[in-house]
Amino acid sequence: MPIIVHNTISGLPDEIVPGGARKDRVEDYPPVSIYSCGPTVYGYAHIGNFRTFMFNDFLRRYLRFRGYAVNHAMNITDVDDKTIAGAQKDGITLREYTEKYTNIFLEDLRALNIEPVEHMPRATESIDAMADIMERLRERGFVYEKDGSVYFSIAKYERYGRLSRLDTREIKSGLRYDTDEYEKDDVRDFALWKATAPNEPSWDTPFGPGRPGWHIECSAMVRKIFGGTIDIHTGGVDLIFPHHENEIAQSECAYGEPFVRHWIHVEHLLVEGKKMSKSLGNFYTLRDLLEKGHSPRSIRYLLISAHYRKQLNFTFDGLRQADAALDRIDNLIVRLGDAKGDGPVAAEVSGAIDSFLAKFAATVDDDLNISGGMGHFFDFLHEVNALIDRGTMTAAGRDAVITALRALDAVLGFIFFTAQADAGVDAARIESRIAERAAAKKAKDFARADLIRDELLAEGIILEDTKDGVRWKVKK
Repeated sequence: MPIIVHNTISGLPDEIVPGGARKDRVEDYPPVSIYSCGPTVYGYAHIGNFRTFMFNDFLRRYLRFRGYAVNHAMNITDVDDKTIAGAQKDGITLREYTEKYTNIFLEDLRALNIEPVEHMPRATESIDAMADIMERLRERGFVYEKDGSVYFSIAKYERYGRLSRLDTREIKSGLRYDTDEYEKDDVRDFALWKATAPNEPSWDTPFGPGRPGWHIECSAMVRKIFGGTIDIHTGGVDLIFPHHENEIAQSECAYGEPFVRHWIHVEHLLVEGKKMSKSLGNFYTLRDLLEKGHSPRSIRYLLISAHYRKQLNFTFDGLRQADAALDRIDNLIVRLGDAKGDGPVAAEVSGAIDSFLAKFAATVDDDLNISGGMGHFFDFLHEVNALIDRGTMTAAGRDAVITALRALDAVLGFIFFTAQADAGVDAARIESRIAERAAAKKAKDFARADLIRDELLAEGIILEDTKDGVRWKVKK
């Protein structure tokens, strides 16, 4: 079955066709080219940002699950109004300032089990590509210069506004925006290149010394990495206008070809039913949540569980529900470990696996409906528990179920995900303490055994006594 997504630019369901030409087999397609707007590294990313970054991760994982190769880029915006202001405030260079927050962002991605993408370009590394776009635009009459800055004249691009539906908005031709962000009901010419200002970093180009405007950065990085039309561009709905609208204008006017085939935008995240705001006290970074004792695994579960085109209401009760759902998964995996009977995979087991995987793919193929897919997943968990209860699960059946769960986890990333490595958990030491506890129990020193259990619990390690021995896991 094809993968269908809602294409923002058409407003209609759209089949993903990598490279734009249909092939007979999935493996005949070129890698799906994806560009995702990454962070502006002037501070800690908040959980609304991570909802979009989590979707990007799910998208690339699911495409691979369905047999496609992926070539994915996510940029780092390391020069704009905010980064420059932050560096000036801290009294350090722009590079020092943005490198600090880039490293923090990468640590947060790892904490949430978000895969590294194939390309992570910095805007400051693509000045040559920006100059190329501007030169092409100048040759075609789409730009003008004023006081050392270069502006895109939107009045000269008749198709401006297709993505954001600007039909009813007033376009104020000849009036200019020098700031990187502006109000959504006021459309003006935007700066591609800004003349050198006091105490700001600058680069030399044929357009004189200066630094880029925000919008041209992504167009330049797309062109530098992919060389032409890309399959998918993602981002939050807040980027539709002006950022993505301006990307389309400058890219298509410069190169005379479509910029992107499929635009996919992720809806806003609310916190406890309200827009996230520092003034409301509901503004959270990932590290804020971790300091409150919530696990990255539960946060990942909650962020990935809602359909990308629906607002996600992030609540602390939702995190507790995520904990409970993960317990269901963990408990099933523990029960599967007890299945050691001889014999082949029972027909009921293989049938349940095949049916589940087919239903999951058919559901998620339809506009990346992960919430529906996860419904099938929990139905499958219930069915596997029932098969264990009936004594149908052999060791071979157990292995088949685990293989299916690992295939699914290549998409979800939370079934077998633990923070053990990042949390510095020493597995060998824990096993040694478990052996010490077993020796204490054998010597009938139950007080000592209980003390060891309590000490491990204080470290966030939960022990589970089963008929086949002691299992342990990191507390969520």
